[in-house]
Amino acid sequence: MESYEEKFIHTNEDLEKLRSDGVLMFQQVPMVEVDGMKLVQIRAIMNYFSSKHNLYGKDMKERALIDMYSEGLADLNEMFILYPFDPPGVKEANIALMKEKATNRYFPAFEKVFKSHGQDYLVGNKLSKADIHLVEMIYNMEELDANIIANFPLLQALKTRISGMPNIKKFLQPGSQRQPPVDEKSVQKTRKIFKF
Repeated sequence: MESYEEKFIHTNEDLEKLRSDGVLMFQQVPMVEVDGMKLVQIRAIMNYFSSKHNLYGKDMKERALIDMYSEGLADLNEMFILYPFDPPGVKEANIALMKEKATNRYFPAFEKVFKSHGQDYLVGNKLSKADIHLVEMIYNMEELDANIIANFPLLQALKTRISGMPNIKKFLQPGSQRQPPVDEKSVQKTRKIFKF
C-alpha cells in the first residue's frame, strides 16, 4: 500500500488559499497530488487509482460494466452524502427513500448479478472498484439500518470477503477512521465554508 499524507480543510481561509494558489482546477475539492499531477473530480481520481492498481477491468467491456455499476451506486451515494445537510422532516423522508431504493432497487440488482454468474466479484471474477463501491454503500446503508442486507446473502458474502482483506480490515478497526461522525456543528461549519 502506498503511503500518503491526508490534509483536511478546516477553515474558509484554507480553501481560499488553495483557490488563490490555482491548484484547484474547478475551485473545489477534493484534490489529489499524485505522480506529478493535481487531480480533481472524484471520479477522475478514483479511475486513476483504479487503473493504477488494476481494479478497472482487463478490457473495454469489463470497464464499461464496472463504470455502469459504479455510476448506479453513485446515485444512491449522493443521497447518502447529502442527507445530513437536510432540514428536519426532509432528512427523515430522505432516509426512508434511501432505504427503500437500496432494498428494492440497488441491492436486488447486484444480488442478481452475483446469481447470474456465480463468481466472487461483480466483473471478471476479480476485485474491482465496483466491488469496493458496493461494499462502501452497504456500510453506509447499515448506518441507517443494521439489517439492510439481511435478505441479500451474496452481498453479505461480498462484504465479508472485502472486509477481511488486510488493509480494509485494518481501516475498519475502531479508532482508525480519519473523520469524526457528522454532527450538527460540523454540518453548520461545512455549510459556512462551502456556502450552501
